[in-house]
Amino acid sequence: MPWHLTLDESSYEAARESFSWDLPPDYNLAHDFLRKHEDTRKPALHMAYPDGNREHFSFAALDRLSNRLANGLAERGVGRGDRVAVVLSQRPENALTHLACWKLGAISIPLSVLFGEEGLRYRLDDGGAEVVVTAPDRTATVLDVAPECEALEHVVEATEGGDVDDAGEVPDGAVAFADVLADDDTFDIVETDPETPAIIIYTSGSTGPPKGVLHGHGVWVGHCPAFSMYFEHDVTGVHWTPADWAWIGALGDLVFPAWHYGQPVLGAPSKKFDPQRAFRLMGEFDVTNAFVPPTAIRMMMNVEDPADAYDLSLRAICSGGEPLTPEILDWADEELAGTAVNELYGQTEANLLVTNCRQWFPARAGSMGKPVPGHEVGVIDPETGEAVPVGEEGEIAVRREGDPVVFREYWNQPEKTADATVSGWHRTGDLGYRDEDGYVWFKSRDDDVIITAGYRVGPGEVESVLLEHPDVEQVGVVGVPDETRGEVIKAFVQPVAGVRGDAALREELQDLVRERLAKHEYPRRIQFVEELPTTTTGKIQRRVLREWETDGGSDGDGGPANQSP
Repeated sequence: MPWHLTLDESSYEAARESFSWDLPPDYNLAHDFLRKHEDTRKPALHMAYPDGNREHFSFAALDRLSNRLANGLAERGVGRGDRVAVVLSQRPENALTHLACWKLGAISIPLSVLFGEEGLRYRLDDGGAEVVVTAPDRTATVLDVAPECEALEHVVEATEGGDVDDAGEVPDGAVAFADVLADDDTFDIVETDPETPAIIIYTSGSTGPPKGVLHGHGVWVGHCPAFSMYFEHDVTGVHWTPADWAWIGALGDLVFPAWHYGQPVLGAPSKKFDPQRAFRLMGEFDVTNAFVPPTAIRMMMNVEDPADAYDLSLRAICSGGEPLTPEILDWADEELAGTAVNELYGQTEANLLVTNCRQWFPARAGSMGKPVPGHEVGVIDPETGEAVPVGEEGEIAVRREGDPVVFREYWNQPEKTADATVSGWHRTGDLGYRDEDGYVWFKSRDDDVIITAGYRVGPGEVESVLLEHPDVEQVGVVGVPDETRGEVIKAFVQPVAGVRGDAALREELQDLVRERLAKHEYPRRIQFVEELPTTTTGKIQRRVLREWETDGGSDGDGGPANQSP
């Protein structure tokens, strides 16, 4: 019989009291998502390509294809514990690679197609990826960095057009995805349990180089109680997100929980978010539940009369990565016929800890909601691990023991794992408080991470790249408020002696970050200054930089922009 994680839906209190993690001892992600369903002929994945092409895959079809891929990877030496990187957007080969890895007992590493040369090189080398499955427009970059990645042996290119069996021409040094697919479409899944390593997801690198976050096979089913909550206990229908399938918010908040419940997912790759296309797709595929980052929602709010213009079946939207503003909730009520919009909270190390559910309790503007059943969330003193009084600010934390969404360890960094743990709590690094009714309120981040358009960006990584430019003496990067993106990245740049900051240098610096890191990590604003504020040990005081921004520092050329505010 199919096994599904269930909640007592009678009330929030009843669900919290009765809930337990009752995962099968032989749990395997690929078996859960593909083989346990009573009817595996049901649709699992709808693909809508920008050229108008459409593809549809059943659970059985994904099972057969991932079997072929697992056999092909095994022929190339991939086995238990080996790492396979996935540098792909929303396309079938992305999901198939993860599924094949989990069948093999291997570890998948999702990486964004937005990463530039340095962003990819670091993560591929640090993760020890032996295989990279990538898109045609990223193959050249992967091949360029491959000599610096000691473990990397195979670069696999997924061809354009949406046909996984199409073995088109690929560059020297790469092999076509279709050529890796073995003829044998059967595969015996290796023995795993909920703790068996399954996936490494990299952090934004806010306090140094990005850290690889290792999760076990139980991680995605661990997202299901929140999935039930923010979709108002109706997880049936078609699920869609415009978010990058390299992000835990896309994979964990929507794609894999939907497959746990045997529900189809819509994949729709695109170069940039188009709100009109988003509404058209939701109408065409009868999307019922969606995960949409706040920035994308704000863009959708500019579309006139969406409920009249499009044949929508939308019931609920969940959103996270940055705080929801009250006007978003008002817009959904007025323009989307009362569609629920529920905020959620989590992080790469421990996702979906807090969320909302209208059926259980009313949302409070500014609050992230209440702790999800199955997760013991507290607000603690980070030094002692003791709970702070109600209403008092502390660090948001979650109990590690027995919680499948809490990461196993930072890859190759045991000291970092230990630093994030106190008295059995995982410290999130986020500051907040809990009110007398149990709602959790976010106050600030203690690691200076920037959240722009839903992406978490570490200022240290951006600063390191900018400092490589010969005309830059020193730099400090912060996030500054932006009406559409929540925050944008701003760099305060101190040029070397004799160099004047101007439009040409600004463009060079922005292009450098786009190319070396990722398109979403470049500083949209650059202010040239004579000197940066530092501590006695030479560290940039980002708090002071944010104060400078509040005081109205100019981003233009000449005048105040070339002076320390």
